[in-house]
Amino acid sequence: GNLSNLTLSTNELTGEIPSEIGNLMNLTELKLHTNNLTGEIPSELWNLVNLHSLYLQNNELTGEIPPEIGNLVNVGDILLSNNQLTGSIPSEIGNLDNLGAIWLHSNELKGEIPNEICNLDVQWDINLLFLISYNNFCPPYPGCIQDYVGEQDISECLIEDIDGNNYEIVQIGEQVWMAENFKTTHYNNGDEIPTGYSNSDWIELEIGAYSVYPADSSTTCGDNCADVYGNLYNWYALDDIRGICPDAWHIPSDEEWTILTDYLGGNDTAGHKMRECTAGSCPESDYWNSPSDETTNESGFTALP
Repeated sequence: GNLSNLTLSTNELTGEIPSEIGNLMNLTELKLHTNNLTGEIPSELWNLVNLHSLYLQNNELTGEIPPEIGNLVNVGDILLSNNQLTGSIPSEIGNLDNLGAIWLHSNELKGEIPNEICNLDVQWDINLLFLISYNNFCPPYPGCIQDYVGEQDISECLIEDIDGNNYEIVQIGEQVWMAENFKTTHYNNGDEIPTGYSNSDWIELEIGAYSVYPADSSTTCGDNCADVYGNLYNWYALDDIRGICPDAWHIPSDEEWTILTDYLGGNDTAGHKMRECTAGSCPESDYWNSPSDETTNESGFTALP
């Protein structure tokens, strides 16, 4: 048909979106937001190449955003917030040259956000144009949006090093930190990081190296203290051009540490909020010899001795 505008928003519509809407090839505006619609977004809708506006926010829609979203080359606004959408953002979103506003907040989206999102001509810092908070997106975030992703549930996110070790992460304020000590034994190019030096040799080293620390803590870490406490690296290893940090991660600067401690209330209180303690029994700890009565680990940083 020749219908160009279909607006049925702010009603009490229920059930699934009819796939037959995909037959309306001249449609430029489809606004079904603020209803009680359920089910997946029909695949036929992603073929409406003349759409300028797609408003489906404030429903109970499920399913994933498919790669076919890249077909909507004329769309200017895609509003899908406040639904129950899952899966990740497809890289094909970067094909939408005319997109100026995208709302994806308050869904159950997850995974890493594709770098192709930075191809879009969106003013990321304006809330009315870009909303992506309250999902489960994992860092690292593309540079164009890293300051605007808002609150994310990253509890299921893991970071992997060159050795295949996985690390939990935690968001504290607007920063994201590893919640476990690092334990890789290789530089990012695959070269081994030397180890096995005596205390006297360690002091004289002028090359990168690591040690398992603390070596006398077998009572708290069994036969493999690196699994619990991570490795102790000298500065030469951290400063080596081959790198040890996973992609898009880095050794924190003094300024970044200060931002962290300031967010947690300053030096007098930050340590208590960062120190490991037994969940449900704080301040008790299996690792700290003399835990402070004020220890809570409420930040989730989980600092070990």
